[in-house]
Amino acid sequence: MTTTAPPTAAPPVEPRRVRSPRSFGPLLLRLHFYAGVLVAPFLLVASLTGLAYVFAPQLERAVYADELVVDAGAPARPLAEQVAAARAAHPEGALTAVRPGDGDATTQVDFTSPELDEEHQHTVYVNPYTGAVTGQLTTWWASTPLKTWLDDLHRNLHLGDVGRHYSEFAASWLGVITVGGLILWWRRQRGNRTARALLTPDLSARKGVRRTRGWHAATGVWLTAGLLVLAATGLTWSRYAGENFSTAVDALKGSRPSVSTALDGSAAPAGGGHHGGGAAPAGETVDPSAIDSVLKVARDNGLSGPVEITVPEDAATAWSVGQNRNEWPVGRDVIAVDAATGKVVDRVDFADWPVLAKLTRWGINAHMGTLFGVVNQILLAALAVGLICVIVWGYRMWWQRRPTRADRRALAGAPPARGAWQQLPTWGVVAGVPAVVALGWALPLFGIPLAAFLLFDIAAGAIRRRRAPL
Repeated sequence: MTTTAPPTAAPPVEPRRVRSPRSFGPLLLRLHFYAGVLVAPFLLVASLTGLAYVFAPQLERAVYADELVVDAGAPARPLAEQVAAARAAHPEGALTAVRPGDGDATTQVDFTSPELDEEHQHTVYVNPYTGAVTGQLTTWWASTPLKTWLDDLHRNLHLGDVGRHYSEFAASWLGVITVGGLILWWRRQRGNRTARALLTPDLSARKGVRRTRGWHAATGVWLTAGLLVLAATGLTWSRYAGENFSTAVDALKGSRPSVSTALDGSAAPAGGGHHGGGAAPAGETVDPSAIDSVLKVARDNGLSGPVEITVPEDAATAWSVGQNRNEWPVGRDVIAVDAATGKVVDRVDFADWPVLAKLTRWGINAHMGTLFGVVNQILLAALAVGLICVIVWGYRMWWQRRPTRADRRALAGAPPARGAWQQLPTWGVVAGVPAVVALGWALPLFGIPLAAFLLFDIAAGAIRRRRAPL
C-alpha cells in the first residue's frame, strides 16, 4: 500500500503593485484647493469693491447732480466766457485743462493748486448754456471725490502702496485658479463631456458636496472668459506685474504714441497710462480767449464727441485737443494746434496706435465698465456676483467634506493628498518648471507665494515623515 504525501501549500502570491498613471490631475487638485482657501478672501474683497465701483457713474450723477448736470439748452455760451466765469470763481492757480460740456453735462475747468500734487486739481463746473458756475470739487484725473474714493477702495483699500499688494495678489492668482478649476471640471466629466454636463450643475444630487460642486464648477465655466479678461487687464496697471508689462510693451514698440506740442517740430516721446492725459502745470502767459478758435480747429479736423483741451505752459507751446470717448468705438484722436496761426502742428489718431496699445486701451475700458456703457456695467456686476457665489460654494464644499465621525471630527475637509508633484509626467516637469518660473518672474505676487507654499509643504512633509514611526 502506497501513501501519497499531502500536497504542500503554494507560497502566497504578493499582490501586484499597480502604478497609477502619471498626470497633472492630483497636482492641479491640490493647488486649486490651497489657492482657493488662501486666495479666495482677497478675491472676495476685490469682487465686493469692484461691484461698488461698477456703478460709480450713476452714483456720481446722483451725489454731484448740482455740479455735473444741467438742463440742456441752446445755444451754448462761448467757451472763453465759461473759462472766465470759472476763473472768477477760482482766482488762484494756473489753468491747465478744459472739458467742454455737451447735452446735460457741465463744462469742467481745471486749475492747479500749491497744496495739491500733479495728479489732483481743483475743478470748477460751469453751466455751458448760462455761464453760471454750478460748483467746485477737488478731483483726481478729472474724477470726482466719490469715484476716487471707490477707485482707491478697489485698488488698495485706502492703504496706499502697501494696499496695492492685495489687488495684485488677487489678480495674479485669479487666472490660475480659473484655468485650474476649468481643467479639473473637464477631467471629472470624462465620459460625459457634453455641453449640458459642463455648463449646468448636477441637479440629480439633492444635497451634499456633489450638488455644491456642480454649482461651483458650472458657474465657474460660465465666468471663465470674463474672469480671465479681468485678471489680465487688472494686472496691466498693478505695481510689479504692471511694470513688467510696461517694459515688455515698450520692448515690443507697442506703447501709446503721444502728440508733440513743440512748435519747433520736435517729436514727443511715446506714452501710456491708465487714467489718461494730464497736462503739465500751465502758466497764465497764454491767452485763454484763444480756446474757442482752438476748439473750432479741432472740430474742423474731425475730433467729434467729448474732448479735453490742454492749455500750454507758454506761447511757445501748442495747445492740444484730445478725444476722451471711452465707449465703443473708442475715440482717442489727439491734435496739437498753434493758436497763433490756427494750424495743426501734429496729430495722432487712435487708428494709428500699435495693436498692443489698442488692446490695452480696450481692456482697461472694459475693466472699468465704460467700453459698452450700461451693458458693460451689467456684465461686470454679473461677474462680481458670480465670483462671490463661486467662492461661497467653494468654502461650503470644504465644510461639507469634513469628517463627522465621533472619533474623527474636524471643522473642515482634509486637503488632497501630498506628493502630487511626484505623479507628474517627466515631460510635464521638464516643460512646466521653466514655464512656472517665467510666470512667477512676470507676476511676482504669484511666484513668491507659490514658492513659499512649496517650501512650507516640503518642510511639513519632512516633519510628518520624521514623526510617523512615533
